[in-house]
Amino acid sequence: MFGVSTQLGSDYAPPRSVVLADFSFSIIALAAVRLAFRQARNRGANRAPGPPRQRARRAGIIGAGLVGTALAQEFASRRDLGLQAVAFFDDDRMKWGKRVQNVPVVGAPEILLNDKMNLELEEVIIAMPSATARRVAEIVETLQRLQIKFSTVPSIYELTTGQAKVSQLRSVDIHDLLGREQVRLATDDIQHLLRERVVMVTGAGGSIGSELCRQIAGFSPRRLLLVEQSEVQLFQIEQDLIHSGCGKVIVPLVANILDQPRLDSIFQHHHPEVIFHAAAHKHVPMMETQPGEAVKNNALGTLRLAETSLRHQTDRFVLISSDKAINPTSVMGATKRLAEMCVQSLHVSQPGATRFMAVRFGNVLGSSGSVVPIFSKQIAAGGPVKVTHPEVTRYFMTIPEAVGLVLQSAAQGSGGEIFTLDMGKPVKILDLARQLIELSGFTPDQDIRIEFTGLRPGEKLFEELSYRGERITGTRHPKIMRLLCEPLPYEQVRAFVLELVEQIDQLRPDEFKWFLKCAVPEYQPQLREFAASVPRQREAHVGSEGKDKRNGRPPSSKLGFEEPFHHVAGLDAPG
Repeated sequence: MFGVSTQLGSDYAPPRSVVLADFSFSIIALAAVRLAFRQARNRGANRAPGPPRQRARRAGIIGAGLVGTALAQEFASRRDLGLQAVAFFDDDRMKWGKRVQNVPVVGAPEILLNDKMNLELEEVIIAMPSATARRVAEIVETLQRLQIKFSTVPSIYELTTGQAKVSQLRSVDIHDLLGREQVRLATDDIQHLLRERVVMVTGAGGSIGSELCRQIAGFSPRRLLLVEQSEVQLFQIEQDLIHSGCGKVIVPLVANILDQPRLDSIFQHHHPEVIFHAAAHKHVPMMETQPGEAVKNNALGTLRLAETSLRHQTDRFVLISSDKAINPTSVMGATKRLAEMCVQSLHVSQPGATRFMAVRFGNVLGSSGSVVPIFSKQIAAGGPVKVTHPEVTRYFMTIPEAVGLVLQSAAQGSGGEIFTLDMGKPVKILDLARQLIELSGFTPDQDIRIEFTGLRPGEKLFEELSYRGERITGTRHPKIMRLLCEPLPYEQVRAFVLELVEQIDQLRPDEFKWFLKCAVPEYQPQLREFAASVPRQREAHVGSEGKDKRNGRPPSSKLGFEEPFHHVAGLDAPG
């Protein structure tokens, strides 16, 4: 139009309708050209050289929400996926009878059991990543009855963090059936805690430690120190974080938390402001046979790291504890409880300096040593699946959920607390085994046999959430509770930890467990050799003083701990 105006003279002004029409036609033409190129690219991709394209399989999509709609769009635009959406299923009655992406919403998933539907489905995709585990289990049971192939979209965590796309379908696994609805976090509080700060994670290569690193990296720390003794595990989490674009902020550090000069060097060079202490020995039966190693790593390691944090004026120290620390029957649980006592008593002895706190939670799905990978291997080998006891139960959380709540607890803690996480309802391990067998396409007790082996050393039938004497209060987050109790004087706890370490190479495992009970009176050790060794203990420790009248109690320590402490953390000794 400018050219026409110039040719006809400066006094000529085209009508406004002509200008508007020209503008509209230009927009339409540009959009048409772009759409044409896009369609051409899509057709070219679909016609890429390769084997002849097979007929698309008829697929039903359970979930007509945003994820299901996106999945139907993917099927329509990408013929290479080999799927065609022919029906939606949804629990929302308001959607029934409508069409989404020109695909009808025929009803609830249970309508598949109606023989009259005759949809000729070859596959069903569960596109409900935010559905409750109970609802997913009901849908899976329906599909198993129909003997139809089914899969699911990635979890909501993988979708929201960009780790996976909607079209990356996978088999339904036990995480889908035991996981719970996505936890909503107060991310502003966590951002305020971590942004532009130096954060340290010990045990950074473990199941919990590595997920802590991934989530912390998303809150823009100035530096993220990855402290790990295993160089193989450290390399793996380092590569994961580099691949996700966090390579500039991470500092991988091979270190043993029991190496005091190495700890001092790390603190002097990097000045960590927030510490998440996840390094620990966690294998229950293994620690029963070598309790000294559990004390060194779990109790002494925590003590040294906490004292170093205090000397270097670290702002916050968060101990990753366990529900096995409550009325423990295992060495692992007792040493975790002793670690809690260390950080609590240290906080009380030095108020206003470093804020020490602990977070307890139960088993996490998919962690190293958990029952899920063990059962999966046993199923792949044709069985039997080995369950310790038909009545044994455990609390389960997903790793992302547990770590998210740990960060939330750290953000709202003022110091001295033990936080415990809402772990939902306990799960029978026998039911878990049956579900895994069914998800693998087998029938329990027919295709795959279940065998009961008996509880292993240190194991309980069930775990507990708190013990007598702890005051439970709520927090700002509905899934986090605060436990309050009175700790022992710090010097007393510290002296006993150090004496335990001195006794490691002098006592047999059962004798050592009894000394551990002196610090943790609620600990109920499972002793095998101790009763038989009492006469030998009497001879060795009474000497020329005559008969020992302690009725089989262990030798007294040089600190005078001949009896278990009777008021640890405000508790009475068990009767």
